[in-house]
Amino acid sequence: MRIVFMGTGEIALPSLRWLIESSGHEIVGVYTQPDKPVGRKQVLTPPEVKVVAEAAGIPVFQPETLRKNPEALAELAALEPDLQVVMAYGQILPRAVIETPRIACVNLHASLLPRHRGASPIQAAIREGDAETGITLMHIVPALDAGDMILKHALAIAPDDTGGTLHDKLAELGPGILAEGLPLLESGNAPRTPQDEDLVTYAPKLGREDGVIDWSRPAVEIERLVRAYDPWPGTTTLFPTEKGAAVKLKLFPPVTLDAEAGGLGDEPGSVAGTPENDALRVRCGDGGVLRFGGALQLEGRKRLPASEFLRGQPIPVGTKLG
Repeated sequence: MRIVFMGTGEIALPSLRWLIESSGHEIVGVYTQPDKPVGRKQVLTPPEVKVVAEAAGIPVFQPETLRKNPEALAELAALEPDLQVVMAYGQILPRAVIETPRIACVNLHASLLPRHRGASPIQAAIREGDAETGITLMHIVPALDAGDMILKHALAIAPDDTGGTLHDKLAELGPGILAEGLPLLESGNAPRTPQDEDLVTYAPKLGREDGVIDWSRPAVEIERLVRAYDPWPGTTTLFPTEKGAAVKLKLFPPVTLDAEAGGLGDEPGSVAGTPENDALRVRCGDGGVLRFGGALQLEGRKRLPASEFLRGQPIPVGTKLG
């Protein structure tokens, strides 16, 4: 088959590499988002998808948008794709793009649909306490992640998984589900299983504000939130300084429930104490205490291991965060 691949996020890289190196099909074009300024010096940087495609000699296309863009649509049609494979592309595809390939336009979505449609399914699966997640190979329709399903490959979520580790595990599922699904699509025998609309949940795009911790929530919910939002968008709380102004304190996993914490700090968000000054312990809304033993970072400062941070910046028991 003649295949066009559309992807931008790093989760798409294993699937793209498999298509190029092992699928046995011809990859006639790769679509990805335009290069973007990165870092303090704002160096114009291409998506890694572009780097991989160009290294393999595959034409790369980076239109700002495919909507109301007749030149881009003509360019795509000229590639004469039999199949379009999409994963973390970063644009909603218009109907004209979906209908371009001869066989189908399919998407690799990082959840077990219909659960967690939308932009942040990986974080949502951890945050909501799901036991498993996975990759769904589905037909693309103009509605958000609503197309008929072809295949699902499931993956158990480990108790210490973060958004980052689960992202990497799900990325590695992509080649396997493509290896199973492409022959079905090529032969015309691919299943089309409608999604149960009664089971739909949504995981919208996240911003930094979503990572602000509400200490009135139960400890287990906050623990999942911290893991889910690492590395993006991260989790923060407000930390009172000696001068009275509050600054952001970023909290990193690992984070665990601490049954031994005692002393002051009975109010949600207050620092609880133990004899060891090895971690930050904070009381939550249900009375549980979370132990942040990984790393801490004050706004504008260097990220430090919790024990090192607390040696230089002691936080008295009873200090109210948030």
